[in-house]
Amino acid sequence: MYRVKPSRYNLSLVATLIRGKVVNLGSLEWVSLLWFLACWIGYGRYSGLKSTHGQRLQDALQLHIKRWIAQVEQRDNRMVDTAIIANIERNATFMASSSLLIIAGLVTAIGSADKALALFTQLPFVRFDPQTWEIGLIIMTTVFAYAFFTFTWCIRQWGFASILIGSVPHPSQPIDERLEQSLGQIISLAVYHFNIGLRAYYYSLALLTWFIHPLIFILATTWVVAVLYRREFHSKTLKALASGL
Repeated sequence: MYRVKPSRYNLSLVATLIRGKVVNLGSLEWVSLLWFLACWIGYGRYSGLKSTHGQRLQDALQLHIKRWIAQVEQRDNRMVDTAIIANIERNATFMASSSLLIIAGLVTAIGSADKALALFTQLPFVRFDPQTWEIGLIIMTTVFAYAFFTFTWCIRQWGFASILIGSVPHPSQPIDERLEQSLGQIISLAVYHFNIGLRAYYYSLALLTWFIHPLIFILATTWVVAVLYRREFHSKTLKALASGL
């Protein structure tokens, strides 16, 4: 319904950061990287297209958001609504702060790759090619940078929603339909961007297997997409939300 295009950001950032470092990558490593990007971009597009003829987790939640807005219009004291927004916004703030801390750690690891390789030499099933190691850390940093920008934008959107709730008139006065639609869209966008920020965390877990083997990286990426698909389209949570409609 409401979607951004992470492909442009991810592809350009990765290309800029790892330029000059991927010349000696093997064909299997290239395939695994392309599969990772294809899964991330492809599933995002599929999820957006699926919403036009099927029910997603967010589609069911959107109907509950409309009910929430209807209750906001009827309430004289809207402290409950502002408390709900503050609680949800706190989750996005925590994820944004976590992303920033992870980025700081990854940048430090990139700057001291030799020490990191020496530290992980004794670990089994880990590749120790310096170039492969640096590329993996750079891509991981790009993923969490994308997550950070997404979560911070989500925080701003919840702030906008708070302002719109404050502008809702008294129950005795009619509400402008444009204000109602704007509030619903802002809340839906905030929920959506929090969702795609969490997806970045899922894909980062798959990216950890890049340091083991390209084939395992491909399998892990496929598994992440399968988990995302099941939770968004066939989960018990979706059934519970739909049953409340």
